[in-house]
Amino acid sequence: MNNYKPEGCLFKTAENQRYISSLDGLTEAMEKGVILEARAAVCDSSHNLIVDLPCAEGIILRENGAVGIAEGKTRDIAIISRVNKIVCFKVIRIAASENGKISVELSRTAAQKECIAEYTDKLRLGDVIDARITHLEQFGCFVDIGCGVPSLIPIDAISVSRISHPSDRFNVGQFIKAVVRSREGSRICLSHKELLGTWEENAADFEMGETVSGIVRSVENYGIFVELAPNLAGLAELREDIRPGQNVSVYIKAIIPEKMKLKLVIVDVCEDCEADRSFEYFTDSRHIDRWNYAPECSGREICTVF
Repeated sequence: MNNYKPEGCLFKTAENQRYISSLDGLTEAMEKGVILEARAAVCDSSHNLIVDLPCAEGIILRENGAVGIAEGKTRDIAIISRVNKIVCFKVIRIAASENGKISVELSRTAAQKECIAEYTDKLRLGDVIDARITHLEQFGCFVDIGCGVPSLIPIDAISVSRISHPSDRFNVGQFIKAVVRSREGSRICLSHKELLGTWEENAADFEMGETVSGIVRSVENYGIFVELAPNLAGLAELREDIRPGQNVSVYIKAIIPEKMKLKLVIVDVCEDCEADRSFEYFTDSRHIDRWNYAPECSGREICTVF
């Protein structure tokens, strides 16, 4: 069982609230080495994080703000960006100042180092894990795989259906599943598309003659690619009033497994609506060794081997 969750998962739990609500609770957590969570309120001019604790002022010194900060391997944006967000930490020291004010020194780095040693360093290629989207870039999305430890899903690994930007598929803060694709030391790279089903699994949800909704992903000189599911797109005939990103209704003219093709006809352009960002994952397994997207009858292999 994975006890190292993305930041924000522990905050509202009864155990976490009990520990952070009193000095006795914080002292107990320090003695036991428990990882806790609370909200970072301020990042001061020295890039120390001030953390909201119900019973005292908490501070995460800059060098304890994230793994790699002290060594210069991690940029300070990893600390600054945590303001007004939940952060994990271990309690390092509880002290009273001359005016009697209680100060609690915390370390996010200590929590992350434990997570790396006890969890992420033990992950194998092909392991399916939980992650939370932290920010989106043109080249991919960054996720928290536990205690704020970052990982990357490259844009080409998000889904089989091509997207122009990760925001076409994800929202910041969204919880997803991902699979460990590669690693270099403690740096882990993830993939997502292998969990979204094969061509055959996705095509099974549709029938020839149906009219269904889809999203226009690209307009080419030979046709229009319309996504019916994150891992399934078909080609529609050209229409002048169509642009990428539009919601459309399409008539399914043909489903051809041996060619991995869907022939579509655009019936109408729909009003823009909020995209559904939930996913159907086609595996409950916590590990996969191999994934082949192509149907057997196609005679092709489009596979990932972990």
